[in-house]
Amino acid sequence: MTPGLGLVVLAWLVAGGSPGPATLTIAGTGMAEGRAAALAVALGIVAGSASWGLAAALGMSALMLTHVWVVETVRFAGALYLLWLAVKSLRAGLAPAGAKPFRAATGSARRLFLRGYLIHLTNPKAILSWGAVFAIALPPAASLTSVFTLFGVLITASTCLFLGYALLFSTRAIGEGYRRLRRWFELSFALLFGGAALKLLTARLQ
Repeated sequence: MTPGLGLVVLAWLVAGGSPGPATLTIAGTGMAEGRAAALAVALGIVAGSASWGLAAALGMSALMLTHVWVVETVRFAGALYLLWLAVKSLRAGLAPAGAKPFRAATGSARRLFLRGYLIHLTNPKAILSWGAVFAIALPPAASLTSVFTLFGVLITASTCLFLGYALLFSTRAIGEGYRRLRRWFELSFALLFGGAALKLLTARLQ
């Protein structure tokens, strides 16, 4: 394993913890629905990240780069999903005072988990990020043991990060702040999800 592993993990955490669809969904769910719901979403996001990480470890990131239509299909699916979240947030932000936020309609923990899973699964940049970090942190002739050890370290770091977000944004103080400023939070989420969708549509992924 590379001596710079600590820096790789730090960069991974900074990138994963920066505002984006995954962190926004966890934060919004935690504030609107509470800890259990936020943890379910966070676990779904971790599962989505793990799926792409395993795919990259098995060489699928290189395969996607040589088959542009696969990347494009996933990219458009991800953008449409983010636009759907933006519309839902916009409707919740424009709803009368006292209305339930759209996240309350998601129902079971299974559906919340699936929402988190889809957030990451419909983002082609996720597999390319995994492929990039494997290329940077490992030598060209790295063994499968080294590849999967790095995968284990990074997915553990992601798990701690996203579950930490879920615990933080489901605290009572933050929840009370959300209830006071619900409309502005939802309108902000609508803007940010819409911006993420636009960025995904216009990004150059190759």
